[in-house]
Amino acid sequence: MSSKNRYSFLFLVLSFALLLFMLVHLFSGQLEINLSDFCKSILEFDKSNTSQLIAREFRIPRMITALLAGAGLSLAGLLMQTLFNNPLAGPYVLGINTGSSLFVAASMMLGFSFFITDAGLLLTAVVGAIVFGFIILVFSLFVRSHVALLLIGLMLGSFTGAIITAIQATTSAQQLKAFTMWTMGSLQQTRFDQLPVFLFIFFTAVILTLFLIKPLNALVLGERSTEILGFNLKRLRVLTILVTAILSGVITAFCGPIAFVGLAVPNMTKMLFKTTSQHILLFGTMLMGSLFLLFVDTIIQLCENHFLLPLNVFTSIIGAPIIIFIIIKRMA
Repeated sequence: MSSKNRYSFLFLVLSFALLLFMLVHLFSGQLEINLSDFCKSILEFDKSNTSQLIAREFRIPRMITALLAGAGLSLAGLLMQTLFNNPLAGPYVLGINTGSSLFVAASMMLGFSFFITDAGLLLTAVVGAIVFGFIILVFSLFVRSHVALLLIGLMLGSFTGAIITAIQATTSAQQLKAFTMWTMGSLQQTRFDQLPVFLFIFFTAVILTLFLIKPLNALVLGERSTEILGFNLKRLRVLTILVTAILSGVITAFCGPIAFVGLAVPNMTKMLFKTTSQHILLFGTMLMGSLFLLFVDTIIQLCENHFLLPLNVFTSIIGAPIIIFIIIKRMA
């Protein structure tokens, strides 16, 4: 089988699996809802109909959030790994998500009324991700060691974690509880009326990424090759960090910080497709990211009758062994 046919086959299988898990996810709740109610909840919504209300306000937003968050975090991880030429780079590891969490913590627990609104929360999360993204970018210009850069990212995470703890120590019990629940990660916090904003920001970031494919393909060959081919390396770094920060920030605002998705999924995609082509990896990573988060959240929904698991717990349980396997394989 040629590479082109193999890629087409893999995309077909992943697309079919994604559609299957979308249906499974929609119908996995405790209350049985038929397909007609899902359609009517969008086209002919009746607030008095319990099934339509649950479908519109809970099931559909949760499924779409899983699709967007999985694809967005995976894409952000792929961009970071390509930019820093490091398979262990990612928005969570490098502190970009942590920066977003710090700004959200300040907005939620320091009592600024504007910043606890939807727009304020979204703004602070994105700004926090952008600020810490560019901090990592500045460090990367001076630190050439991949290991050192990862350690800096971890130290930034520890530093911001300490500041967040200090903020928590001075806040009220109600604000502390709200922030703690947010940090566990959840796909249930997005409302139906927030989906257009989420979709617009997500697709804007994806479209911007499409313009970065050629220079990113050149970057795989090395920084010097990128410059020889006529691409502006500084502009590429800035735009890549900006897109990553937008994706990480908006997803963190809507879902809380989600660990390991941006780190594990791009590596799994590279192992599956066995290519360095950013065009193939971009769409493959987004498909696998959506599939991964849908799978995780479906398991969480099926377990709800017995026990409740935060999203971050499950992504860490699955993601950590994958990363350990990748590290061992690279060192073998």
